[in-house]
Amino acid sequence: MSEVVQAVVEALNDRLRGGFDGLAKFVIRDAGTVLVDGRGARAGDPEAEADVTLTADLATFRGIFEGSVSPTAAFMTGRLKVEGSMGLAMKLAGALG
Repeated sequence: MSEVVQAVVEALNDRLRGGFDGLAKFVIRDAGTVLVDGRGARAGDPEAEADVTLTADLATFRGIFEGSVSPTAAFMTGRLKVEGSMGLAMKLAGALG
């Protein structure tokens, strides 16, 4: 597992204590994939099916996790792509932002 993916897994597990209702996939371009569900966050298969998939580059995800980038603003400006359940995406945004 890459250092980037490991850092994202740790950050998500800190923020989403108790897991997440559904299956979310974070695709970090050129770094890897993280899956989040009721068991928490872990490195994942990029081909895994998910209820919601969030795709962005490392700088965008870093900004979201650090609080300098709003997930909503990243989505509205095209820096964050969301596929699947917008309701679950909004729950993630609330937990991350």
